[in-house]
Amino acid sequence: MTAFALSWSDVFQSAAIGYLLGSIPFGFLITRLAGLGDVRMIGSGNIGATNVLRTGKKWAAALTLLLDAAKGAGAVLAARSLWGAEGAMIAALAAVLGHVFSVWLGFKGGKGVATFIGVMLGLFWPTGLLAVATWLFVAWLFRISSLSALVAAALAPAYTMAFGNLPYALFTLVLTIVIFLTHHDNIYRLWHGKEPRIGAGGT
Repeated sequence: MTAFALSWSDVFQSAAIGYLLGSIPFGFLITRLAGLGDVRMIGSGNIGATNVLRTGKKWAAALTLLLDAAKGAGAVLAARSLWGAEGAMIAALAAVLGHVFSVWLGFKGGKGVATFIGVMLGLFWPTGLLAVATWLFVAWLFRISSLSALVAAALAPAYTMAFGNLPYALFTLVLTIVIFLTHHDNIYRLWHGKEPRIGAGGT
């Protein structure tokens, strides 16, 4: 990987692809099309799979999770095919930010966890798989979605470093910081023992 080989035009285009794909509000669209109302009006008001689950429709939450991850992976793979590893990383960050700040929803959205998983699978699939396994294990152990996401995100740079991939490990740390920032309210509630469990109401 070179230090940085992209032109400003390449940077803009890879960021645009990432952001536009990432900003697709699948949770909002799925719940609306399924006649479940506006997901922003229930629970946390987020458009991610955890809040979609609060509609009581597991299939809708599962589909949201799958599509939110797929848009992240798709953005990375598309950018990599056109601009290489640097373009893939720019698209990855833009996709996560697109989900969090969706242009279609007034620059509001979800917390970026599924999209984070998707971009990790696209960037460096061993880390992506380990992040998924970590999320599932912590969710099984504690049944708290936000805690699962935070642990998976926190360990993702270490997983990547363990494979000797320093550039992606450093970049993954940037994505981890974004995930922690989007979960600042959850971190406060976790610290005070007030975070709801999976399937319960809350944020």
